[in-house]
Amino acid sequence: MDLVGFVLNVVLGLALGTLGGLFGIGGGLIAIPVLGVMFDLDQQVAQGTALVMVVPNVLLAIWRYHQRNRIDLRHAAALGIASFCFAIAGAAVAVSLDAGRMRIAFVGFLVALAVYTLSRVFFRPPSGGTELRHPWPWLGVLGAGAGALGGLFGVGGAVLATPVLTAVFGTSQVVAQGLSLSLAAPSTAVTLVTYATHDQVNWMLGLPLAIGGLLSISLGVKLAHALPERLLRLMFSGFLLLSAVLLAFEV
Repeated sequence: MDLVGFVLNVVLGLALGTLGGLFGIGGGLIAIPVLGVMFDLDQQVAQGTALVMVVPNVLLAIWRYHQRNRIDLRHAAALGIASFCFAIAGAAVAVSLDAGRMRIAFVGFLVALAVYTLSRVFFRPPSGGTELRHPWPWLGVLGAGAGALGGLFGVGGAVLATPVLTAVFGTSQVVAQGLSLSLAAPSTAVTLVTYATHDQVNWMLGLPLAIGGLLSISLGVKLAHALPERLLRLMFSGFLLLSAVLLAFEV
């Protein structure tokens, strides 16, 4: 990769990092379809390469969200430990699946999630807070399901957890995004290791993306806390649909 290509990839990482901080997903959700469309990577390599950026971005974003809305260590542990265990199984399955079918499944997952999230914006006024509606050990169930999904698709666990946390556990959007990042941290790390051991990571592409993401993800977190709750949820839904559309071009 020449210097111009490296700089352009850092700029792309800046954009992806901002979106990752804004929506509490580390940037991987949009990175996968972008990598597939722009660089013609198959689904598994796109997922593995996106994780090179996602892992450090998630760690920094957790700290930034924690600074603004304290993340309870018990909640983070319940989500993170369960997510870690089930992500191992999901990633082990993912590396052996057909790339085309995985892409179709991922598109369907994003569309369904976007429709559900959008329906809650218009038909159920957002009214979340910082306290959980149900006992915190139930977060382990959410972590298990989201971890398996994250391992299977490379990302997706945090995206699933955010609407569940707002709808079922009654948190606000920004609190849900911070907790979702806590869930994503261990599962994305183990998923990256799994993809790397199967030689499904493009490190030369992933590293400049990671640099750009680290430089911009704090801006995204700042924007998330500045936006009205309803608008942030609406933008989150639109973001899911955009990701699905981009990914569909590769199906």
